[in-house]
Formats: sequence, C-alpha cells, structure tokens
Amino acid sequence: MFKALQLSQADSGFSAAVVDLDDAQLPAGDVLAQVDYSTLNYKDGLAITNRSPVVRAWPMVAGIDGAGTVLESSHPGWSAGDRFIHNGWGLGENRWGLMSGRARLQGDWLVRLPDAFTTRQAMAIGTAGYTAMLCVLALERHGVQPSHGEVLVTGATGGVGSVAVALLGKLGFKIVAATGKTAEEAYLKRLGATTVIDRSALAAPGKPLQKERWAAVVDAVGSHTLANACAQTRYGGVVAACGLAQGADFPATVMPFILRGITLAGIDSVQAPLARRQQAWERLARDLDPVALEAMTEEITLEQTPARAAQLMAGQVRGRLVVKIA
Repeated sequence: MFKALQLSQADSGFSAAVVDLDDAQLPAGDVLAQVDYSTLNYKDGLAITNRSPVVRAWPMVAGIDGAGTVLESSHPGWSAGDRFIHNGWGLGENRWGLMSGRARLQGDWLVRLPDAFTTRQAMAIGTAGYTAMLCVLALERHGVQPSHGEVLVTGATGGVGSVAVALLGKLGFKIVAATGKTAEEAYLKRLGATTVIDRSALAAPGKPLQKERWAAVVDAVGSHTLANACAQTRYGGVVAACGLAQGADFPATVMPFILRGITLAGIDSVQAPLARRQQAWERLARDLDPVALEAMTEEITLEQTPARAAQLMAGQVRGRLVVKIA
C-alpha cells in the first residue's frame, strides 16, 4: 500500500483527499516507479482546487511532476535503480499523476535525472523551473545577449518567474522583475533581479506601441500584461510566453510584430520532445545556482497540499512548493 492525493467528483461534489492505494490499481505502463517527491505547480493548483476543468477522468491522482527511482521496467531505456524526472504528458489530467508513493509510467516520457540534482532539487525545479529554462533557451535561440539591455520577467515571485530570475541573473542579464508582491523585493534581488516593479504598471489596457524598453521578456501572466510587454519590447526583441495567470486572452495588435520585428515565442512544456527536455535539464544542472534554488523552495507534505493549493490560487505562495511523498 502507498498514499496518494486523489481527486474525486461525485453527486456529493468534488473532493481532494489522501487515500491508500496499491499497485493493482495503477494504470498500465512499462515502468513501475517509486516517487520520492512531487511539486505543486499552477496547473496542479487548478486541479486540486477544482478551479478549472483540468481533470478529464475521475477519480484522478494529482501531480503533473515527479522524481524518484525505477523499481521495475520492461522499457529498453530504463532499469531498476535508475533515477528519473517526469514532467507533463497529461499526468494529473487524463492519467494518474505523481502525488503518489508509486506510479506506473511510460518509459518514453521519462528524463534521466542529472547527477547534479537530488530528487528533491529536481522537484524544487519541477515543470515551473523546466519551463523557465525553455524560455531562456528560446531567448538564446533568437540571439538575446546580456549586452542587449533589460529583460522583463513577469509573475516574478511565482515558480516560473523565480527560476527565470535566478537563471537570467546567473547568465549576467539585467532583470526587471514585475510582481504584485512588491514586499518581496529583497527576495527577488537575492535571486538576481536588478529592479522590481509593480505588476499594475503592465496589467491594464495600454497603447498598441509604447516606449521601447525590453530586449526580451519572459511572461507567465498573459492577457494585458503580455500585450503591454510586446508593445514595450525593443526592435528585434523576443517575448517568451508560457503562462496565463492573468488570463488566456491576448488583447494586442500586430503593430509590434510588423513595425518593430519582435518575435512572440510560445513555450510548451507538456509535450516538448525528449531532446529539448534533456537539453533543458542539462542546462539547469549547469546554470541554476543551488543556493538560489533552495532560497525559493519550501517543502510540504502530501496532507498539506490541498490547503497550499488554495493559497497558490489566491496568490499567497512565493517560489516553489516541493511535496514530499516517500
């Protein structure tokens, strides 16, 4: 038997509770794994609080991320004892997730855990940090360099934002961090931010073209914030869009794209190909300062997760929440 955070929908309503399960109840897969840690991402928060129709089948075990050790495998690439990371691929949505002591998975979905990380550190990074690294890689592919000017990071105290600030700071960029929690200025500057601004400066409707400021942007917010970020991006700059905390709409015009030649790079972490996942995790092992990672990390138990998910949705969480499973 092992414990898991199970989400259920019945006539009596929605529930999120820690339950006991056994191996016979797990879905099919070619890898049986012990999960050491999971993590509480924004999408997990939506599912656990039932704020959005993330879950497609009931009952559902929560958790889009996990890290642990392979117990049994019929997949040619994995053997008992191998350490793995899992991000995305519909877990916690249409297939049982990883807030669970054990999981049965598809070996093709797994990434080998870099030697630089413990399983706890890997989940301190999680999908949020891995997505932040995908954003940084997108900026690099478009030739953005520290000498080009300021980089804006929106939602900066969130999971994606915190890791993006730490990564870009380590790489020598001048970072402007936008947040609704301006009391966290000291936290953001410890991670690597040069300047902290209130998110209200970007959150309201703005002009289609505004004063050029940003060499690049990492945006986890969407809606008017993303539209204003594009309108303020300098000629030839790039905006990496990976989230929708403010909203899924994009109330903008084509003017920044056709008059200033900026690029809007969409970042998908769920179905990214294996080669790109491996590249992201290799770069995280190289470029993410473990001291900065620990500074943004809080460990919680499986039992605490529903209450902390509600706080996450209320904007009351800073950085990364690691869920201890084993």
